Amino acid sequence: MNETLKEKTAKGLLWGGINNGVQQLVGLVFGIILGRLLSRDDFGMIAMITIFSLIANELQSSGFKTGLVNMKSPRHEDYNAVFWFNVLAASAIYLILFLCAPLIAAYYHQPALTWLCRYVFLGFVFSSFGMAQSAYLTKNLQIKQIAQSGMTAVVLSSVTGAGLAWLGFSYWALATQSLVYILTNTLLLWHFSPWRPTLSFNFDPVRRLFPFSVKILITAILQHVNVNVMNIMLGRHYSARDTGDYNQAYQWSSKCFLLVQNMLKQVDQPVLAGLHDERERQLHVLRKMMRFTAFISFPMLLGLGLVSHEFIVLTIGEKWAISASLLPWLCLSGAFMPLSTLLADMIVSRGRSDIYMWCTLALGCSEIVLMATLWPYGIRTMVYAFVAVNILWTGVWFFFVSRLTGYRSLSFLKDTVPFALTAFGVMVVTHYLTAPIASLWLLLAARVIMAAALYYVAMRLAGTQILAESQQFVTSKFRKK
Repeated sequence: MNETLKEKTAKGLLWGGINNGVQQLVGLVFGIILGRLLSRDDFGMIAMITIFSLIANELQSSGFKTGLVNMKSPRHEDYNAVFWFNVLAASAIYLILFLCAPLIAAYYHQPALTWLCRYVFLGFVFSSFGMAQSAYLTKNLQIKQIAQSGMTAVVLSSVTGAGLAWLGFSYWALATQSLVYILTNTLLLWHFSPWRPTLSFNFDPVRRLFPFSVKILITAILQHVNVNVMNIMLGRHYSARDTGDYNQAYQWSSKCFLLVQNMLKQVDQPVLAGLHDERERQLHVLRKMMRFTAFISFPMLLGLGLVSHEFIVLTIGEKWAISASLLPWLCLSGAFMPLSTLLADMIVSRGRSDIYMWCTLALGCSEIVLMATLWPYGIRTMVYAFVAVNILWTGVWFFFVSRLTGYRSLSFLKDTVPFALTAFGVMVVTHYLTAPIASLWLLLAARVIMAAALYYVAMRLAGTQILAESQQFVTSKFRKK
């Protein structure tokens, strides 16, 4: 029996949630292990060069995966052209970065980065072989297969990284963990995807996709710069240890908001793009996704901020106390990240990759100017500015979405603010009710249980439709089994 769009979307969200849930859970467990085994300097060394491999990865994919997903009916020739372009571009870019590695090391005043860069950058060569396969599975909403690939890869790579860290390989353990994840995921995407490349080199599809895809490429690079601007500035003006402190806090906040964000991204682009010609229905689907995102994102991120000190100290140790003090602020901005991403994806689904690009450029320029101006005033001042800009930019994304779709301000507030205020109120009440508890273990458990219970009760009393629909969908799945 053919599935309806609603059923496909729900199933995609379910498998996207399982995938990201498992990945974040494994990341949580092994993040604790690695946090205890490795030093703050080790994490700082990897944080300094993350931006370069991310940019290189975007350069070799050049936004063509998004282009394929947004095409109505991509053919074999389209996938094939993108596949060979990715592989050739990745090989060329790796050679360039291999030669530029000493310059990167000189920028950060860290000679050891030269060979670390050359090793880590192999990752985007490996990933180039799986871009077209990933696009094929995403376009056909085969999210279960993508989930199985990601879950297997994260378990295998995490075990490898922890084993190497225990053996004393320091930051090389983190580098190897990343490479094992990419290589395993790529191999499994090949296993699950029925599409295979052929030895034909017709790049006309690449040329047709280029006007759209180049904007996605530029935007993706700018997004990576925006996310890593703090690491870039701290690595240059502060020590590897300071960079590690900030990066550890950011990694824990990102585990939460990426759980929501990545779950949606596997579904929202193909679904919203498929409704391009049905404007009212597309807006209806967007609003439902916004409510679902706000329903999960705000309690999850604000909840992590509530327990940040006890969580960090109890899991990875007192040596990360500075990270614990930065985490609540990063969680605050992290709660808005999935909303911003969903709004940005809506802009792309309307075919306006130009707006997507220029809006991201403006955000990046704002952050770079602020960080370059504020770094002499300390890391905390930089973090406050970074958080404020990212929260305010949600409004910028909404402005353009409203112009393109007719999404009214009052509707947007109804879809998001009740969840934000409820989550904030729950965290405040939980904080004061549990404040007298002296034991960190008991305090952590009490805050998690109480906050979750209060939020659920508040949603039930409010008669929240998204809660009822989520419960109904999960219950129906268990009944079928």
